[in-house]
Amino acid sequence: MIKAVALDDEPLALEVIRAYCDQTPLIDLVQTFAEQDKAIRYLNKFDIDLLFLDIQMPKLNGLDLYKSLKQEAKVIFTTAYGQYAVEGFNVNASDYLLKPISFERFLVAIKKVKKEIDLESKSVVENTHLALRADFKLHNIPFDSILLIEALDDYLQVHLDSGKKIVTRSTMKGILEKLPDTKFKRAHRSFIVPLRKIESVYKDTAKIGDFRIPLSATYKHEILKNLNI
Repeated sequence: MIKAVALDDEPLALEVIRAYCDQTPLIDLVQTFAEQDKAIRYLNKFDIDLLFLDIQMPKLNGLDLYKSLKQEAKVIFTTAYGQYAVEGFNVNASDYLLKPISFERFLVAIKKVKKEIDLESKSVVENTHLALRADFKLHNIPFDSILLIEALDDYLQVHLDSGKKIVTRSTMKGILEKLPDTKFKRAHRSFIVPLRKIESVYKDTAKIGDFRIPLSATYKHEILKNLNI
């Protein structure tokens, strides 16, 4: 079951989310909040699967609040303002619900989240794919297709063998926890590399395809040890 929390400064909006969750066996709405400070304290203390989050609120708007959270819960933004859709897209929201929310549209969003969770769980069990949320969908990326992973401020860019790039909001620490330590290593504060894709190492750089990846002193020894160079 999906463990969820809702935050909205409008009590009526919270009542709608509560009523819809009560009609949906897939989801357990464990808490609702009308005040941001209380919600943030709860979310930084307890793990959840999903956050229903209004965007237009006093103090922090929902987008900035979501970016500030310590945990990487899935988020469905709920708002009366359609212009925020692109910004929700940029923070890897699972979905975006425009108020007034119909129950049918609510169900579509919940089923989407359930599919994401199931796919991520399958990836962890099989340990062959990296599940990442980007572009309002879940990408299930085979480990063998990853060329390198590059940090870009609050985002990561996953470079694939095909030349495609997937940009997702995550941290280097968070992504490393999803990757097998025997196959992927940190090469630099801005790069994670698959060991099998390293073609050569010269001084403080590693060659992977057309890329020259810097090797910092902190991580170089570990990479060389695993490459038996």
